[in-house]
Amino acid sequence: MTVPRPDQVTTVREFNRFYTRIIGLLDEGLLHTPYSLTEARVIFELAQRGPTDVADLRRDLSLDAGYLSRILARFTGNGLVTRVRSPQDARRQVVTLTETGRAAYEMLNERSDAQVVALLSGLSETARRQLVEAMRTIRTVLGPTPTPRAYLLRALRPGDAGWVVHRHGARYAEEYGWDDSFEALVARIVADYLTDRDPRRENAWIAELDGEPVGCVFCVRRDDAVAQLRLLLVEPHARGLGIGSRLVDECLRFARAAGYREIMLWTNDVLTDARRIYEKAGFELRDQAPHHSFGHDLVEQTWWRRL
Repeated sequence: MTVPRPDQVTTVREFNRFYTRIIGLLDEGLLHTPYSLTEARVIFELAQRGPTDVADLRRDLSLDAGYLSRILARFTGNGLVTRVRSPQDARRQVVTLTETGRAAYEMLNERSDAQVVALLSGLSETARRQLVEAMRTIRTVLGPTPTPRAYLLRALRPGDAGWVVHRHGARYAEEYGWDDSFEALVARIVADYLTDRDPRRENAWIAELDGEPVGCVFCVRRDDAVAQLRLLLVEPHARGLGIGSRLVDECLRFARAAGYREIMLWTNDVLTDARRIYEKAGFELRDQAPHHSFGHDLVEQTWWRRL
């Protein structure tokens, strides 16, 4: 483990001060309520759990036993919670939100949603996406190491083509604001593949996670010597598992075995996550140019790789 540089420490501390001010953590009451941040966190936790062992609550929230006891005593006095002895162990207590406590939770929850809506409403769709992805990155880096989840790659089955078109249309509209001309393009690519596919030189794969499709990629013929990688997609909840790289690797393996000498792909510079996967797989940027497509001014790129 290396010691962080002083500038890195300064940057983290500056961000902490900035964000606590943005979301009002220094205000006397969180979200203009009578509750502190810690008290609100206890209310939120109890609302999600139902009856909860006090010892478990203290452990999961990393709170001092005396501090939590004082909070629960105030909540009991205000009618927010009830406390009873555990039926499994009389030395332990179980705490539960009352109807008054649940009303307090609903108020906190609504005001918290409204605060975030106000924060995001002032941003463009691109800025919102960047902010949310940055927050996901912070959680991934600082959170516990997730248990690896198993996924599988398989060939297309009946019905998968419709899923590919639907998810491309919905995902790119949500993440980039692209219009339905992009979905029309995807539909044409998929239709051409299904109609004219040469099984010896063209293939497509679906990635499945927990029994549901979460990704895809197509390898199609550009000419006798060059294959084209198309329609790489990974759903947001399945990202970070290596699925995108695995789909690209499978496409490269197939293209090599099919006798192609090179493989290329067409993309746009705003698709930064996909570009990182292509670079990692050995693709090199050959050409790029501005164009207007899918309702936006974009920069198209072609990437190539020898096989």
